[in-house]
Amino acid sequence: MRIDPVAVVFAFLSARKDLAGHVTGDLVGREPSETTIYLEHAGGHRVVRDRMDRADITYQVYAEDRSVAAELAYRVREALLEELPGRAVGEALVLDAAEAISPRYFPDTTSREHTYQGEVTVFITDS
Repeated sequence: MRIDPVAVVFAFLSARKDLAGHVTGDLVGREPSETTIYLEHAGGHRVVRDRMDRADITYQVYAEDRSVAAELAYRVREALLEELPGRAVGEALVLDAAEAISPRYFPDTTSREHTYQGEVTVFITDS
């Protein structure tokens, strides 16, 4: 399988009206005051040869206000754990999602912005 799991999660979250303008796969060009949901591939492994991958995806929510960062991080968590499993997204079918790390306060040491970071494990196969 050659499906980029970050692209799958990005497409899913970007399709949501309440999250669309904030989701990114990189921080290039981002200004410190912009509310942002940053997605990053944190690891994983092949579960079933040529059939299913397990990917660990970290999400980090940046915001000027701590309560905004927290609320958005928990909204992302809910969407990934409760709505993503069973969905076809692009060429992928997301079989399941599990929480690896619940959102935790993780302030950015460079920008001094409030951030919450969490991690989910997604199980994907070709749709």
